[in-house]
Amino acid sequence: MLVTPPELASGLEIHQGEASAGTQRDIIVIGASAGGVEALSILIRALPDSLSAAIFIVIHLPAHLPSMLPNILARISRLPVSAAQDNLPIRGGQVYIAPPDYHLLLEPGVMRLLHGPKENRFRPAIDPLFRTAAKAYGPRVIGIVLTGSLDDGTSGLLAIKRHKGLAVVQDPAEALFSSMPRSAITHVAVDHVVKLEEMADLLSNLTQPAPEDDPARSDVADLPEPKTPRELELLQLDDSVSGTPSVFSCPECHGTLWEIQDGDMSRYRCRVGHRFSPESMLSEQMETLETSLWSALKTLEEQAALLRRLAAQAQERNQGQMTARFTERIHETESRASLIRNVLLDGILTKPIDEFATSPQDEQ
Repeated sequence: MLVTPPELASGLEIHQGEASAGTQRDIIVIGASAGGVEALSILIRALPDSLSAAIFIVIHLPAHLPSMLPNILARISRLPVSAAQDNLPIRGGQVYIAPPDYHLLLEPGVMRLLHGPKENRFRPAIDPLFRTAAKAYGPRVIGIVLTGSLDDGTSGLLAIKRHKGLAVVQDPAEALFSSMPRSAITHVAVDHVVKLEEMADLLSNLTQPAPEDDPARSDVADLPEPKTPRELELLQLDDSVSGTPSVFSCPECHGTLWEIQDGDMSRYRCRVGHRFSPESMLSEQMETLETSLWSALKTLEEQAALLRRLAAQAQERNQGQMTARFTERIHETESRASLIRNVLLDGILTKPIDEFATSPQDEQ
């Protein structure tokens, strides 16, 4: 069954994410990060073969390695599992997984892959999938945030709720990494917070097969013309709220960042499309700072080595005053290098951002 949005979908009156009698929930988008393979394995294994919804999964992956996730999930799933492909028509009852180094986006009737700007330091990122699913399918979307660090998926889940979709979050108490679920619960009016073992039954209840005469059923001829690469890029960049220039620069391209207020959370976007939540930007800044400090340490150690050579040459020529000056510079340079080395070895720059976050108990 091809899945395309009915023309009447935009006219449905939905409140608090609850579908009207005529709304079918047949698009499920799932985001996961650290600990995600285990969580997805538990969830996908439990899904029945009667599930009629199309399922799309983004998990943060290294760009330079092939993903084995489709093979892993295909071995345990009752539903067909495959890697997402550009311009592939969307069919219900199948699981599609974003490949490494490409954002997975949804258009009416088709999935798209885009090597666009990173979001929250990742490509694929969760937010672009959630955002475009919400825009294309509105109240028919169920967005799910599973285990992971930082907060990718929160902004996308807000978009799903704005378009009258449902928000489901893994219980943070059981998540291997609870930051992503906690962020979603903090900032989004989540409809369901459930354990993984309960999630398959919940999805079965929330999704029902469409009647034979449902306008969701469509022929390939009804699908829209594929977007050009530039139009696809604009689809990823789409924002429903405008922003204002901030005092920050993009850690990726060093352009000016615009601050966008999305509900009660801020996020940042540069001209070319890199996006950051405050937490992901802080993480990127700390990584950039660590790289800069290692470079500074290398330069200082090379400078000290050169000064020692110059001091030795001056001593061979019996240039006592010059030798003393070089020796003093050596001590100053080694002292600065020692300070930087201590900062790096202390580990503060690699401390997980989650540890800086306020816990729910602190907010009470």
